[in-house]
Amino acid sequence: MTTRRGASTASRAAVLLLALTCGWAVARPAAAQRPPADAGVRGAAASYVPDLTELVARSSSELRDVVERYAADLSALERRYDAEYSAARIAALRAFHEAWLSDLERIDFEALGQEGRIDYVLLRNEIEYSLRLLDRQETLRSETAPLMPFADTILQLHAALRRMEWLDPAAAARTLTNLGDAIVATRAAVRAGLEPDGGPGAVRTTKIVAYRAADILGGVRRTLEHWYEFYHGYDPLFTWWAEAPYERADSLLADYIGVLRREVVGIRRGEEPIVGVPIGRDALMVDLDHEMIPYTPEELIEIARREFAWCVAEMKKAAREMGYGDDWKAALEAVKQSYVPPGEQPELVRRLAREAEAYVEEHDLVTVPPLARDVWRMEMMSPERQLVNPFFLGGEVIRVSYPTNTMAHADKMMSMRGNNPHFSRATVFHELIPGHHLQGFMNRRYFPHRRLFSTPFWNEGNSLYWEMLLWDLGFTHTPEDRVGALFWRMHRAARIIFSLGFHLGEMTPEECIDFLVDEVGHERANAEAEVRRSFNGSYSPLYQAAYMLGGLQFRALHHELVDSGKMTNREFHDAILQGGTMPVEMVRARLTGTPLTPDYEAHWRFYDVRDAS
Repeated sequence: MTTRRGASTASRAAVLLLALTCGWAVARPAAAQRPPADAGVRGAAASYVPDLTELVARSSSELRDVVERYAADLSALERRYDAEYSAARIAALRAFHEAWLSDLERIDFEALGQEGRIDYVLLRNEIEYSLRLLDRQETLRSETAPLMPFADTILQLHAALRRMEWLDPAAAARTLTNLGDAIVATRAAVRAGLEPDGGPGAVRTTKIVAYRAADILGGVRRTLEHWYEFYHGYDPLFTWWAEAPYERADSLLADYIGVLRREVVGIRRGEEPIVGVPIGRDALMVDLDHEMIPYTPEELIEIARREFAWCVAEMKKAAREMGYGDDWKAALEAVKQSYVPPGEQPELVRRLAREAEAYVEEHDLVTVPPLARDVWRMEMMSPERQLVNPFFLGGEVIRVSYPTNTMAHADKMMSMRGNNPHFSRATVFHELIPGHHLQGFMNRRYFPHRRLFSTPFWNEGNSLYWEMLLWDLGFTHTPEDRVGALFWRMHRAARIIFSLGFHLGEMTPEECIDFLVDEVGHERANAEAEVRRSFNGSYSPLYQAAYMLGGLQFRALHHELVDSGKMTNREFHDAILQGGTMPVEMVRARLTGTPLTPDYEAHWRFYDVRDAS
């Protein structure tokens, strides 16, 4: 029975695959009405099946279940304590991580194989970093507390709801009334603090602290709304008592957030400036330690400046070939003018993607499973999203930036110029194959538990490394293609300079934008979008620096293992993709068999700051 059921299921799946591929209606009344089966499609479907004996023999990690349990329990705890920055959440997560760190020491490290030791080191690193982030959150709570002394009242209401305690509707109304009064008093104290002589009750602050407080209070306001909606309409006594006090408190809270943003930070109505929150040198050092990067921020900026200088020299070489002498900005402008007409960008992306796929396979650089080659898809990016992401985004779905009819003429031109064929040549394979799409495909199939240790130094660094490698192999054969590739390489060096400079407190967002426009050649709208997404909180402080730094790590490892003849290109790249995502120093430890200890510390100096590329 099992065999027949399995065969029947497989048969149905095969028919469905053929139906979807050939565009048939899924349900057809009779087999005679179906078109003949396409042998080519059948062959492609068969090629999707991996070598099952190889899967059975694949080595694993003794700590896979441990890592998966940690990730699942942490996720559950974060869902339970879902009010960010609340004292209860911080306390619960701290106790959780301290207990895990203590129990991790009970594991016999010496009895583990190399894969298990890697997971041990990675898990310990992750837990220790999580505890440091909790320290950072507590510091932030302390800094913003004078601007939001009433916030704990809201968080305690939410905590009682999460404990499923019975609610006294009349008491809740009194609490909401007092909450509104506290918001009014705090608003008055903050406004007094803006005056030269605000009086004894005045609260003085800085723009950065006020911006942080306004951001936190936005989340606190949503927490209050969630608490209120749980009872409103479902509990008639609560609705009778609490409706008016809640509406008053919510309106006052919204107004107070506006006061912080407009009167303290200086954000004008209808304008969303790029503010960002510099984390400072000490926090950068903590983050670099977590990423296993044994360099200071200043050393990394020096590396970026040397890489940037190399790019400028190469730009001048390409400009001479194009007839512009050393005026590489004129050559860059000519390349920007090569954009395709509206409607033709999707075909350009498809052609460039297939060219890259063919190149890596013909040169035996990496294994591309047929299923990975055949399942990626294309979507167009919305005009709203292009304000933050002016270039392509990728993975299994590549999202193409190009103007729509609704954009202003200047925005249309900047989008077309910034996504010209020579710029796109590098971004397409960065996003698809052998870049992000192939990475994600393999990460879901090899050591998937290591997604917990995901880092942009691996994800973005590996895609940038492919840009470097394909440059070295001559994939960019025309001077125009080299200008396009060099633009992105300069851009990644610039990201290190401006993002670390910002977090060190040495550059403002406006200076970052000017730097991208003046030194790299960005369109201003694209530069503004780049800086906005770098500092709006959706990316970690080191994310933008990770592209080139991770790429340089992989490049150094390639030199160590492939250029020396210890591995072929295919062996090297397959081993990286089949090892899971992790800090690149641990990729090196895995491929070289580096001896590991429970308290392993990063030490790999992958770049000599005295030398450029």
